[in-house]
Amino acid sequence: MCDGHETAPRPSVHDTPERTLLREQVERFVTRDVEPHADAWEREGWVPRDVLRRIGELGWLGLTVPEAYGGSGVDAVTNFVFAEALSTSTYGGFIVTVLVHTDMASPHLVRAGTEAQKARWLPGVARGECITAIAVTEPNAGSDVARIRTTARRDGDSYVLDGAKMFITNGVHADLYFVAARTAPLDTGARGISIFAVPHGTPGLAVGQVLDKTGWRSSDTAELVFDGCRIPAENLLGRENEGFRALMQNFQRERLALAAMAIGNAQQSLRLALEHVRTREAFGATLWQREALRQKLALLHARTEAVRAFAYHCAWLDAQGVDAVREMSALKALAGELANDVAYGCQQCFGGMGYIRETPIERLWRDARILAIGGGASEVMLAEVAKRM
Repeated sequence: MCDGHETAPRPSVHDTPERTLLREQVERFVTRDVEPHADAWEREGWVPRDVLRRIGELGWLGLTVPEAYGGSGVDAVTNFVFAEALSTSTYGGFIVTVLVHTDMASPHLVRAGTEAQKARWLPGVARGECITAIAVTEPNAGSDVARIRTTARRDGDSYVLDGAKMFITNGVHADLYFVAARTAPLDTGARGISIFAVPHGTPGLAVGQVLDKTGWRSSDTAELVFDGCRIPAENLLGRENEGFRALMQNFQRERLALAAMAIGNAQQSLRLALEHVRTREAFGATLWQREALRQKLALLHARTEAVRAFAYHCAWLDAQGVDAVREMSALKALAGELANDVAYGCQQCFGGMGYIRETPIERLWRDARILAIGGGASEVMLAEVAKRM
């Protein structure tokens, strides 16, 4: 790092020629097709769907979709390479729009869908023609998933959904929502939750308030309202009342994706800070000549590399089929706190310019904040670790 030639991530011990090529292709796409255009997406509050279709055409939205349905069927390590490469973007809203689709929502269809459900939706998911969202969080139930109150009542050959969801990424423009709802009384807790596929435009489903966020400005985030929303019983994913286990299983993949975002945020913050301090002069010398500043950035770099190595280990555990709740929860907490520490420290190097809206470092600082909250707050993650120590 200190010789001016080591700001780019080093190869991982898990890299193969195929993974290296994937990383290079995704990073080129980010440089050419995202960074020059995404200021407009930040102002508009969403990523244009033609951009997502282009990503689908390149095969990246279906990396973990089985080949029989138009995907590639890659393992968790290769998928992490994609998430990390995508996270070289300085626009967190763009990144999370993609990763919610690939890693947080559509995996429920891959894992629990019937053959008919997969044939109906997965090819479009892989091509970017059917963008997905996951609807779990409610106004009064975030990390405590067992306490959700949205209900799904069986009525003949249908289910009728009533309730509300909050903080739903891709909530405004998604084509297909995977909705967690209660199919048994509240006192059954985790044993009474099911997951349903609900297409956009279904009568009784409405996008409520479009949420105006501090960061992740180019992702569309909304409240969803279900008022007598009737869907065919065949839209149930998996078995009735067994949705909680499915949600918990996929939370590990979600946390790995968010860790990739946090590592990318830290790497880009460091890159920008290094570029700045090597040229910015104050009191007759560049900032880089201040030993305290060099050591500060070197330590942030060391922490980022350590968390990155742990993330690849977690991805490898997932690829081996290991139950890694403890490791994934620890990773999510470490990575979320890291992104905030690095973004704050690097922003400080810019002085007043680091506080000016629409500068990349200011955007990275804003976008970092949610990485210690969304997908499981650091405190909740550490509680999961403590239970398994």
